[in-house]
Amino acid sequence: MHSISTENVLLIGSCLLMAGVLMGKTSYRIGLPLLLIFLLVGMAFGTDGLGVEFSNMHIAQFIGMIALCIILFSGGLDTKISSIRPVVVPGLVLSTVGVLLTALLTGLFVWWLSGMSWTNIHFAFLPSLLLAATMSSTDSASVFGILGTQRVNLKQNLRPMLELESGSNDPMAYMLTIILIETIQLGGHLSGLTLIWQLALQFGIGGAAGWIMGAVTRWLINCYRKIGTHGAVNVKEDIDQASSMISILTLASVFFTFAIATALQGNGYLAVYLCGIYLGNKRVPCGRGIGKFMSGMSWLSQIVVFLMLGLLVNPHEMLTVAPVSLLIGIFMILLGRPLAVFACLAPLRHITFKAKCFVSWVGLRGAVPIIFATYPVVANIEGASQIFNIVFFVTLLSLVLQGTSVIASAKKLHLTAETSADESDFGVELPEELSTSLETLTLTDKLLKQGNTLRDMNLPQGSLVMMVKRGDKYMVPNGRLTLQKKDVLLIIKEDEA
Repeated sequence: MHSISTENVLLIGSCLLMAGVLMGKTSYRIGLPLLLIFLLVGMAFGTDGLGVEFSNMHIAQFIGMIALCIILFSGGLDTKISSIRPVVVPGLVLSTVGVLLTALLTGLFVWWLSGMSWTNIHFAFLPSLLLAATMSSTDSASVFGILGTQRVNLKQNLRPMLELESGSNDPMAYMLTIILIETIQLGGHLSGLTLIWQLALQFGIGGAAGWIMGAVTRWLINCYRKIGTHGAVNVKEDIDQASSMISILTLASVFFTFAIATALQGNGYLAVYLCGIYLGNKRVPCGRGIGKFMSGMSWLSQIVVFLMLGLLVNPHEMLTVAPVSLLIGIFMILLGRPLAVFACLAPLRHITFKAKCFVSWVGLRGAVPIIFATYPVVANIEGASQIFNIVFFVTLLSLVLQGTSVIASAKKLHLTAETSADESDFGVELPEELSTSLETLTLTDKLLKQGNTLRDMNLPQGSLVMMVKRGDKYMVPNGRLTLQKKDVLLIIKEDEA
């Protein structure tokens, strides 16, 4: 057995990262979610595998908190208000009422199981609810990862709805977990009014702090751009350096947002998510560089967390609760989550039955429930080790069953649409300082009716075709190039003042 120390942490950490990345490359072929691969790699290196010992729940909780801030902020940056506006109501209902119903239904089932003589768990009502609360939210890292890497368009605005739900429901699960832990520690008296007040306080302060800090962060970035420019002659900062420094400034603001919201008794996770949404929908200097930096940091955070959690668990202990964990997981996947989804979306008649079935199935669990399951352990709640092992088992079950079948279930329900090309397919980027933008146009028979060359195309004034994509082939356009149906044109155009 070898413990993690300052002498071997870099060696072990680098081996874990390399093994996870190389094995993760095969995940697309075998249909496993990429993050599940990293979880399994961590378990393979852990106590029951190669013998790396890591059992410090305090450190795991701290690393998980940092990683979750980055993941949620990055998810907020990629969330466009224009795309989520049509699904704000169902997305927010699922992320609040849906989480509460999922926790309540699953908690009642766990409490019922605890009363059975043939089970090896014996939780009272509140610890049963606590177990359910830790895994009541869908995992943003898993949902963003699967929907992001699998480039499949979903009908009925399902993708923005699922991304909004998974990005905004972690705060609700976190608040339920913390409130239940405090209630158990204080003797088990849970007041409905106290619960409502705590939720309102956390949501209100967290939401306000996130939006205000988004505006403050934008102001800080603009201040950075202006520092040293007044009175300077022929002095200009390198663009790459400016982008890097602004990205670091933004990262610092993310952690400050979480800390200040938490200090004010608000929800820090909600604050960083809303801060990301604010910045992602405003014109910010070096915005594209910030997005790339945070995307890389988000992936690194997800990888580190899944590797760490894989090291943290002891599979032989998890096996002792495997039968009851399997029952809890199946109940949550097939009954708890679907009942909550259908109850929340019942008033929304425009959402079809097939869409509700798909949303029910995409109730992916991941790193977040396992991180939340460390809180009862740190708080010394009775039965906390069983809670942690059950949550870990249910997460594995969810990633294997649901994570491998998200896209297949969408196709089975006829909810997929043809993937449209965008400017990222061409690998071309423009400096943000230019008042121009890129867009794509896929040619149809109607567009080719006037002619099949660029000189025949009636493009708007101020537009220019930069490149043509035909299948996997890229061509530089000219007036004599014969265009075909399904060709994709990359067009640069001047932005309106």
